[in-house]
Amino acid sequence: MNILLIHQNFPGQFRNLVPVWAAKGHVLAAIHSGSRTASYPGVSRCVSDSPNVGNSKGVHPWAQEFESKMIRAEACARACQTLKAEGFEPDLVFAHPGWGEPLMMKSIFPRARLVCLMEFFYRARGLDMGFDPEFPLVSLEEEARLLAKNANLLLAMDMMDLGVTPTPWQASTLPAWLGSKLHVIHEGIDTARFAPDAGAEITLPDRGVTVRPGDEVLTFVARNLEPVRGYHIFMRALPEIMRRRPNVKVFIIGGDGVSYGATPAEGSYRVRYLQEVGSGLDPQRVFFMGQVPYEVFRRLMQITRCHVYLTYPFVLSWSMLEAMSAGALVVGSDTGPVRDVIESGRNGLLADFFDVDALALQVSEVLAEPARFDAMRRNGRNTVIERFDLQTVCLPAYARLLQ
Repeated sequence: MNILLIHQNFPGQFRNLVPVWAAKGHVLAAIHSGSRTASYPGVSRCVSDSPNVGNSKGVHPWAQEFESKMIRAEACARACQTLKAEGFEPDLVFAHPGWGEPLMMKSIFPRARLVCLMEFFYRARGLDMGFDPEFPLVSLEEEARLLAKNANLLLAMDMMDLGVTPTPWQASTLPAWLGSKLHVIHEGIDTARFAPDAGAEITLPDRGVTVRPGDEVLTFVARNLEPVRGYHIFMRALPEIMRRRPNVKVFIIGGDGVSYGATPAEGSYRVRYLQEVGSGLDPQRVFFMGQVPYEVFRRLMQITRCHVYLTYPFVLSWSMLEAMSAGALVVGSDTGPVRDVIESGRNGLLADFFDVDALALQVSEVLAEPARFDAMRRNGRNTVIERFDLQTVCLPAYARLLQ
């Protein structure tokens, strides 16, 4: 088939599908934003849909979010017209609609089936917004912005022939009327690559530190260090963890930007919460890694004695599943997306998102008695293999979807 993939940050969630579909003889084209992805292995044509206009001056502030989506929809439509003029006519369009791009797909390619990756549906209370009392909704304007985000998603849901969402909890955030139109299929975890490795090793030459499996290592990972992923909670628990465990080495992976939620008034969340608890930390045992190569992250997940994963009720990170697959014991937040995977005491541990003391105690216990949690580590890896393995679970499910 001819397949058109649309993702602002291509390949994004399609990264595991592209090589497999290309190897099966499907002809792939991709539309993305920006100039970085001029080509991609397995994709015959990559086209940028970067908009050449910005938001209008004087547009109603409640309409700004929706206008942004329409600007991107227009840019993507122009890119599709370019592909069509070159003779590419897709049988299937697989799109991430979060930024508005696929709005006009049925008009430009009326014969194509449209599948949308439906990650999340926003609510003003109880999910990522209105969950953390430290960051409340402060205005009607914020709520209106969420409604505008949903307006774009509702258009995509109405147009699409099928929708795909990665986990049952994420499916539960979407409107019930989607019914059988929605399929739960994860993008897939490479459990062969993310497997325990007794020979894994990380060296930080500038700090004179080398760690291996068996060492007392604690990890925390997020694309960016921010409240949505519980960075503030982890940092507040860290002084007590380090007091209880005087030999632990802590590796924190993540950038200083903001992926989700509001930007801080000044500086970064990383610095804000480091300054808040700084006097309680031994800087010789805490290593802020920034955003690291994938291979460095993989090795750390094979080494860590305890991995902390915290999140608001929001999209589940691949990193938690990859950590479990690599044999890490995950202490996760007792929130919907994590409960979807972790049964506390069987394949990992759960802690109340806001209970800093309980988190510190739980992590300290895991660090102190690693052998006691070996069965949970094995069960955690088995859970990922049974439910999220790329080769045996997710790719076959996508093959059925294509068929």
